[in-house]
Amino acid sequence: QVQLVESGGGLVQPGGSLRLACAASRSLFSTDAMGWYRQAPGKQRELVATVTRGRTNYADSVKGRFTISGDIAKNTVYLQMDSLKPEDTAVYYCNVNRAGWGDFWGQGTQVTVSS
Repeated sequence: QVQLVESGGGLVQPGGSLRLACAASRSLFSTDAMGWYRQAPGKQRELVATVTRGRTNYADSVKGRFTISGDIAKNTVYLQMDSLKPEDTAVYYCNVNRAGWGDFWGQGTQVTVSS
């Protein structure tokens, strides 16, 4: 089992920035698929960004504004979110997929972008 705890969510004005962090209870490996997903009210959960073996992937809606990174030494995955828009408002979830272990999810952190 890998327990994940997200932090860093909150209320921010449009154009502002937030940095989300996801702390894992066990060591993370570069071979793990680490990612952030989000779910807005009334919508399905969607992929925001992933990083595996140093390679990143982003949803079109966040390209150029969000940056995902993993700090293996700290067992933490980050999501730097810049130029935030009201449509980025959602609960953000951290995910780790480890081969042979399966999927692990955090409890989520609320991000609200509003003036």
